[in-house]
Amino acid sequence: MSARILIVDDNPASVKMLEAKLSREYYDVISADKGRDALKAVAEDAPDVILLDVMMPGMDGFDVCRQIKKNPKTTHIPVIMITALGGRDDRAAGLQAGADDFLTKPVDDTTLFARVRSLVRLKRMLEQWRLREETSEKLGFQPDGVDIIDSGTDGHIVLVDDSTVQKANISEALSADNDRVSIVEDYQASGQIADLDGDVVVISLTTDVDVAMRLASRLRSIEQTRQVPILMIGEAEDLGHFIKALELGVNDYLLRPIDDQELIARVRTQVRRKRYQDRLQANFLQHLSMALTDGLTGLHNRRYFSTHLESVMNRLRQGGDQPVSLLMIDIDHFKAVNDTYGHAAGDKVLHEVALRILRNIRGFDLAARYGGEEFVVVMPDTPIEVALAVADRLCGKMASEPVALSDSMDKITVTLSIGVAISHKGVKTSEDLLKEADAAMYEAKRQGRNQVVPKPAADAWVTSEVLPG
Repeated sequence: MSARILIVDDNPASVKMLEAKLSREYYDVISADKGRDALKAVAEDAPDVILLDVMMPGMDGFDVCRQIKKNPKTTHIPVIMITALGGRDDRAAGLQAGADDFLTKPVDDTTLFARVRSLVRLKRMLEQWRLREETSEKLGFQPDGVDIIDSGTDGHIVLVDDSTVQKANISEALSADNDRVSIVEDYQASGQIADLDGDVVVISLTTDVDVAMRLASRLRSIEQTRQVPILMIGEAEDLGHFIKALELGVNDYLLRPIDDQELIARVRTQVRRKRYQDRLQANFLQHLSMALTDGLTGLHNRRYFSTHLESVMNRLRQGGDQPVSLLMIDIDHFKAVNDTYGHAAGDKVLHEVALRILRNIRGFDLAARYGGEEFVVVMPDTPIEVALAVADRLCGKMASEPVALSDSMDKITVTLSIGVAISHKGVKTSEDLLKEADAAMYEAKRQGRNQVVPKPAADAWVTSEVLPG
C-alpha cells in the first residue's frame, strides 16, 4: 500500500534509519527536523501518516501534535509519536495530545509497518468521506461543523471480557471518565455486540486467543459494526496476535498491566475518530437525500457524479499518485424490455441493475445513474486490473441471475456492456476519462454485448456506427 510518510525528528541518524526502512517498503518518505518545519510540511505535502519524535528543541512533539489535530484541514491525518521515553505518563500525554499511536525506540519493524498500514487504511477511508463532503459544499450545501474537535468523553464502550477482576477494573476506570460501559462475557455474541451500538468495542484476549480474533473478524464483517473502532487488550507475548489483528481491521491494542490513564486516552482517541467519521457520513447522507439522488434507482444522479468526478480528478492533478478508474455501464437491448413488458418492467430492471452494481463495488466507490439505461462507477485509487475484476464480476452476475418482474411470474435475462477507462498522462480532465470509458463501452456493444472491454487502443476510439440499446 503506497503512502507518503512524514518523519519529524531532530536526530539525523534516526531519520536516516526510518527512511531506509520505510523506503524498502516502497513508501514515499519526507522529513523535517523542527516543529515549525513539520507543520509546514504537513500543510504543503499532505502526508498520509506522520511519525513524530517527542523530544525536539523549541516546539516539542506534543505541541506539534496538538497543532495538527486542532487544524480542521489536518485533524484526520494519523500521528504516531516515537520517542526514547518509555514511561506510561509519556504515552498517555501523547495520546491526550491527539496522537493516534505511541511507539518507543528502538521501534520493532513489524510493529511499525503494521501500525502504518492500519493507519493508512483508516486515513484513506476518512479521506473519501471528506472528499464527498467537499463535493457537497461545491453543490451549495453549507458545512455542518464536521471538523469541530471532539473531546472523546461520554462514550459508550462495549467491553468483551470473561475475567471477573479485569472487567471490573476496566469498567471502573472507564466509568470514572464518564463513559457508559456495557459488558459482554460471551465471545460468540457478535450479534449482541452489534445491537448494543457502542462507540468502541474493547476485547480482552483470553487463554483461547483464537476466539477473540474470530470475534474481531466477525465484527468487521457485520454491517452494524464494520466501522466501529476495536481496541484489544493482551500480554506482551501476544504481539504477533496484535499484528494480525491490525491486519484484520482492529484499530489499536493495549498491553497488560493496564494503566488507567493510557486506557482512557486510547479509548478517547477511538471515540473521537468514530464521532468524526459518523458526522462525515451523516452529513453526506443528509445532503445526498436532499437533492442528489436519482428517484428511481436511489443512486447518485448525474449532477452529483459530475461534480464528484471533477473533485477526484482535481486531487489527482494536484499530486495524487494513485489512478482513478471509471466504469461506463449500459443495459443491453433495454428498449426491447420496455416494448415487450412495459415501462413498469423497465423501471424494475433499472432498479435491480442499480442494486447489483452497489452489491459488487466497494464502499468508497461511487455509483451513479448517468442517464436513461446508462450507469457509471467512479473508483478512486484503483488500478485497472481491480476495476476490470469488479466489472467482470458484475457482468457475470447480471447475466446469470434473471430479473423477476414485479407484476408477473416472468423472469428476464438482462445483460450489460461495460467499458473501463483509467487515468493516465493523456487524460487531463473528467471529460477525457468519460470519453474513453464511453468509447470502451461502445466497443463492448460492437463486439456482441454482455462483456467488459477496457479502453480501446487509440486508433479505435472513434466509430461511426450507432448501435441501438
